[in-house]
Amino acid sequence: MSLNVSLYTVSALLILDNEGNRLYAKYYTPPTENDINNNNSSSSQSGNSSHHPKTAKPSTSSKSSSQLKFEKSLFSKINKVHQDILLYDNNLIVYKQINDTSIILVAPINENECLMYSTLSNLVESLNILLNNTIDKTTIVENYDLVVLAIDETIDDGGIILEYDPATIVSRVTNAPVSSGAAGVVDLKNIDLSEKGLFNALSFAGKKLGERLQQGL
Repeated sequence: MSLNVSLYTVSALLILDNEGNRLYAKYYTPPTENDINNNNSSSSQSGNSSHHPKTAKPSTSSKSSSQLKFEKSLFSKINKVHQDILLYDNNLIVYKQINDTSIILVAPINENECLMYSTLSNLVESLNILLNNTIDKTTIVENYDLVVLAIDETIDDGGIILEYDPATIVSRVTNAPVSSGAAGVVDLKNIDLSEKGLFNALSFAGKKLGERLQQGL
Protein backbone atom coordinates (compact mmCIF):
# COMPACT_ATOMS: atom_id res chain seq x y z
CA MET A 1 0.00 0.00 0.00
CA SER A 2 1.37 3.40 -0.98
CA LEU A 3 1.83 5.91 1.84
CA ASN A 4 1.75 8.84 -0.61
CA VAL A 5 4.69 10.52 1.13
CA SER A 6 5.58 13.96 -0.23
CA LEU A 7 7.84 16.85 0.69
CA TYR A 8 5.17 19.30 -0.47
CA THR A 9 3.42 19.62 2.88
CA VAL A 10 2.04 23.19 2.97
CA SER A 11 -0.88 24.38 0.84
CA ALA A 12 -1.07 28.01 1.98
CA LEU A 13 0.16 30.54 4.53
CA LEU A 14 -2.27 33.32 5.44
CA ILE A 15 -2.16 36.37 7.67
CA LEU A 16 -5.56 37.97 8.26
CA ASP A 17 -6.60 40.96 10.33
CA ASN A 18 -9.29 40.93 13.02
CA GLU A 19 -12.02 41.29 10.40
CA GLY A 20 -10.78 38.47 8.19
CA ASN A 21 -9.20 40.75 5.59
CA ARG A 22 -6.01 39.62 3.93
CA LEU A 23 -2.71 41.08 5.08
CA TYR A 24 -0.63 38.37 3.43
CA ALA A 25 -1.44 35.24 1.46
CA LYS A 26 0.68 32.72 -0.37
CA TYR A 27 -0.84 29.63 -1.96
CA TYR A 28 1.63 26.87 -2.75
CA THR A 29 1.29 24.57 -5.74
CA PRO A 30 3.82 21.74 -6.09
CA PRO A 31 5.02 20.89 -9.61
CA THR A 32 2.92 18.29 -11.40
CA GLU A 33 4.29 15.19 -13.11
CA ASN A 34 3.69 16.89 -16.47
CA ASP A 35 5.76 19.90 -15.33
CA ILE A 36 8.66 17.63 -14.44
CA ASN A 37 8.41 15.62 -17.66
CA ASN A 38 8.20 18.77 -19.79
CA ASN A 39 11.16 20.29 -17.99
CA ASN A 40 13.23 17.12 -18.45
CA SER A 41 12.30 17.04 -22.12
CA SER A 42 13.38 20.66 -22.57
CA SER A 43 16.65 19.98 -20.79
CA SER A 44 17.37 17.01 -23.05
CA GLN A 45 16.70 19.03 -26.18
CA SER A 46 19.01 21.81 -25.03
CA GLY A 47 21.79 19.32 -24.32
CA ASN A 48 21.73 19.96 -20.60
CA SER A 49 22.74 16.80 -18.76
CA SER A 50 21.36 17.88 -15.37
CA HIS A 51 17.60 17.57 -14.99
CA HIS A 52 15.82 19.65 -12.37
CA PRO A 53 12.08 19.62 -11.62
CA LYS A 54 10.27 22.80 -12.53
CA THR A 55 9.79 25.09 -9.56
CA ALA A 56 6.21 25.54 -8.48
CA LYS A 57 4.67 28.95 -9.03
CA PRO A 58 2.63 30.12 -6.05
CA SER A 59 -0.13 32.65 -6.54
CA THR A 60 1.45 35.07 -4.09
CA SER A 61 -0.75 38.11 -4.54
CA SER A 62 -3.62 36.69 -6.55
CA LYS A 63 -6.95 37.79 -5.08
CA SER A 64 -9.20 35.36 -6.89
CA SER A 65 -12.76 35.26 -5.64
CA SER A 66 -12.41 31.63 -4.56
CA GLN A 67 -9.35 32.39 -2.43
CA LEU A 68 -10.95 35.40 -0.76
CA LYS A 69 -14.13 33.42 -0.12
CA PHE A 70 -12.08 30.61 1.42
CA GLU A 71 -10.21 33.06 3.66
CA LYS A 72 -13.40 34.75 4.87
CA SER A 73 -15.18 31.48 5.61
CA LEU A 74 -12.09 30.04 7.30
CA PHE A 75 -11.79 33.13 9.49
CA SER A 76 -15.43 32.75 10.49
CA LYS A 77 -14.85 29.08 11.35
CA ILE A 78 -11.77 29.89 13.44
CA ASN A 79 -13.68 32.42 15.51
CA LYS A 80 -16.44 29.91 16.21
CA VAL A 81 -14.41 26.90 17.34
CA HIS A 82 -11.42 28.60 19.04
CA GLN A 83 -9.03 25.67 18.55
CA ASP A 84 -5.38 25.75 17.50
CA ILE A 85 -5.83 22.81 15.12
CA LEU A 86 -8.94 21.99 13.11
CA LEU A 87 -10.18 20.37 9.91
CA TYR A 88 -11.91 22.60 7.39
CA ASP A 89 -12.96 22.08 3.78
CA ASN A 90 -10.85 18.92 3.53
CA ASN A 91 -7.77 20.78 4.82
CA LEU A 92 -5.73 20.63 8.00
CA ILE A 93 -5.67 24.09 9.59
CA VAL A 94 -3.26 25.25 12.29
CA TYR A 95 -3.27 28.86 13.41
CA LYS A 96 -2.37 31.40 16.06
CA GLN A 97 -4.38 34.51 16.89
CA ILE A 98 -2.12 37.29 18.12
CA ASN A 99 -3.54 40.72 18.98
CA ASP A 100 -5.53 41.80 15.90
CA THR A 101 -4.06 39.21 13.50
CA SER A 102 -4.49 35.53 12.66
CA ILE A 103 -1.52 33.62 11.24
CA ILE A 104 -2.81 30.49 9.53
CA LEU A 105 -1.09 27.51 7.95
CA VAL A 106 -3.15 25.35 5.58
CA ALA A 107 -2.02 21.80 4.75
CA PRO A 108 -3.46 18.66 3.15
CA ILE A 109 -5.75 16.79 5.49
CA ASN A 110 -3.40 13.79 5.77
CA GLU A 111 -0.40 15.82 6.99
CA ASN A 112 1.05 15.48 10.49
CA GLU A 113 -0.64 18.09 12.67
CA CYS A 114 2.25 18.15 15.16
CA LEU A 115 4.72 18.93 12.38
CA MET A 116 2.49 21.67 10.99
CA TYR A 117 1.88 23.22 14.40
CA SER A 118 5.59 23.17 15.19
CA THR A 119 6.36 24.86 11.87
CA LEU A 120 3.82 27.61 12.52
CA SER A 121 4.95 28.11 16.12
CA ASN A 122 8.58 28.52 15.08
CA LEU A 123 7.62 30.94 12.30
CA VAL A 124 5.63 33.02 14.79
CA GLU A 125 8.60 32.98 17.17
CA SER A 126 10.81 34.24 14.34
CA LEU A 127 8.37 37.06 13.62
CA ASN A 128 8.28 37.95 17.31
CA ILE A 129 12.04 38.38 17.30
CA LEU A 130 12.13 40.32 14.03
CA LEU A 131 9.24 42.60 15.03
CA ASN A 132 10.53 43.29 18.55
CA ASN A 133 7.86 41.21 20.29
CA THR A 134 5.02 43.11 18.62
CA ILE A 135 2.87 41.21 16.16
CA ASP A 136 -0.13 43.24 15.06
CA LYS A 137 -1.63 44.61 11.87
CA THR A 138 0.27 47.91 11.92
CA THR A 139 3.65 46.33 12.65
CA ILE A 140 3.20 43.69 9.96
CA VAL A 141 2.31 46.31 7.35
CA GLU A 142 5.23 48.54 8.35
CA ASN A 143 7.70 45.63 8.31
CA TYR A 144 6.18 43.69 5.44
CA ASP A 145 9.58 42.92 3.89
CA LEU A 146 10.80 41.18 7.05
CA VAL A 147 7.58 39.18 7.30
CA VAL A 148 7.83 37.99 3.69
CA LEU A 149 11.51 37.08 4.05
CA ALA A 150 10.84 35.09 7.23
CA ILE A 151 8.05 33.14 5.53
CA ASP A 152 10.20 32.46 2.46
CA GLU A 153 13.03 31.19 4.67
CA THR A 154 10.58 28.82 6.37
CA ILE A 155 8.64 27.49 3.36
CA ASP A 156 9.80 27.35 -0.25
CA ASP A 157 7.71 28.19 -3.32
CA GLY A 158 6.46 24.61 -3.68
CA GLY A 159 5.24 24.26 -0.09
CA ILE A 160 8.29 22.40 1.24
CA ILE A 161 9.24 23.23 4.82
CA LEU A 162 12.84 24.43 4.72
CA GLU A 163 13.63 25.50 8.27
CA TYR A 164 12.24 25.07 11.79
CA ASP A 165 14.75 26.87 13.98
CA PRO A 166 13.72 30.49 14.77
CA ALA A 167 17.32 31.59 15.39
CA THR A 168 18.40 30.33 11.96
CA ILE A 169 15.44 31.97 10.23
CA VAL A 170 16.12 35.31 11.93
CA SER A 171 19.84 35.18 11.14
CA ARG A 172 19.11 34.61 7.45
CA VAL A 173 16.58 37.42 7.30
CA THR A 174 18.71 39.97 9.14
CA ASN A 175 21.76 39.15 7.03
CA ALA A 176 20.07 39.19 3.63
CA PRO A 177 22.22 40.43 0.69
CA VAL A 178 21.94 44.17 0.03
CA SER A 179 21.60 45.31 -3.58
CA SER A 180 24.04 47.90 -4.84
CA GLY A 181 23.28 50.71 -7.28
CA ALA A 182 22.59 48.50 -10.29
CA ALA A 183 19.18 46.85 -10.22
CA GLY A 184 19.31 43.17 -9.35
CA VAL A 185 23.03 43.26 -8.51
CA VAL A 186 23.94 41.94 -5.08
CA ASP A 187 26.76 43.69 -3.25
CA LEU A 188 28.82 40.77 -1.97
CA LYS A 189 30.95 43.13 0.12
CA ASN A 190 28.04 43.50 2.54
CA ILE A 191 27.82 39.77 3.22
CA ASP A 192 30.01 38.47 6.01
CA LEU A 193 30.39 34.75 5.37
CA SER A 194 33.26 34.30 7.80
CA GLU A 195 32.91 32.11 10.87
CA LYS A 196 32.83 35.26 13.02
CA GLY A 197 30.07 36.82 10.91
CA LEU A 198 27.87 33.74 11.11
CA PHE A 199 28.52 33.46 14.84
CA ASN A 200 27.46 37.08 15.38
CA ALA A 201 24.25 36.55 13.42
CA LEU A 202 23.33 33.46 15.41
CA SER A 203 24.26 35.20 18.67
CA PHE A 204 21.89 38.06 17.85
CA ALA A 205 19.04 35.66 17.09
CA GLY A 206 19.84 33.57 20.17
CA LYS A 207 19.79 36.65 22.40
CA LYS A 208 16.39 37.72 21.09
CA LEU A 209 15.03 34.19 21.49
CA GLY A 210 16.38 34.07 25.05
CA GLU A 211 14.59 37.31 25.89
CA ARG A 212 11.33 35.82 24.62
CA LEU A 213 11.77 32.67 26.70
CA GLN A 214 12.54 34.70 29.85
CA GLN A 215 9.30 36.61 29.34
CA GLY A 216 7.47 33.30 29.25
CA LEU A 217 5.68 34.15 25.97
